[in-house]
Amino acid sequence: MVLPSKPSYAFIQLAMSIWEKRISLVLVALVFAAPSEPAMAADQKASVVLESLTVKGRAPKTGYERDALFGKWADPDRNGCDARNEVLARDLKNELLDSDRCTVLTGEFTDPYSGTTLTFVRGQGTSNLVPIDHVVAVSDAWQKGAFKWDATKRVKFYNDPLNLQATLMKLNSQKGDGDAATWLPPLKSYRCTYVARQIAVKAKYSIWVTKAEKAAMKSILAKCPEQILPVR
Repeated sequence: MVLPSKPSYAFIQLAMSIWEKRISLVLVALVFAAPSEPAMAADQKASVVLESLTVKGRAPKTGYERDALFGKWADPDRNGCDARNEVLARDLKNELLDSDRCTVLTGEFTDPYSGTTLTFVRGQGTSNLVPIDHVVAVSDAWQKGAFKWDATKRVKFYNDPLNLQATLMKLNSQKGDGDAATWLPPLKSYRCTYVARQIAVKAKYSIWVTKAEKAAMKSILAKCPEQILPVR
């Protein structure tokens, strides 16, 4: 076969088509060959996972500026709703949403930390009565490993629903940046669940625990040895 000195348009199109098919096949092969991200294992005992956490002292709080480093409420899953409103919708009952189908206007709330019930009403002077607690406090995370993170991981941690829980303003203020060694929910029946969630978050983000913190967690879990970690 004798090719023209200058390839025709049809010939170029045919050659491109063949190469495109070959490239597509290679890309498909790479996708199926690539290892998938490991899923978080279900039914893990909190007491077992606790033993896998690194035990170290708190690092200095040097350089910690919460808003500058972790930002405000974001929308990591890009569904149009920020993390605060998503958690309110999850933790309240009979919630009423605004026309944007995202902003929570009202709802019935039972605080898991105390058992107290109230009606949430969005507005000046009332919204802040139901803040969102970071189960592993942001400052606690910073002093136990988060100071090494990049901005992407910090935002992910700050907005992760696994680490978020609606609660009462008074209790959120009392807790501050305390860990299990310095603060636990006043409702004793919830403490196993609370500690298990802290362990799940710390395992997920490789946040270490102090010796006193681990001892406090073990003391709580001794009363509920079958406690399973939450996965979300």
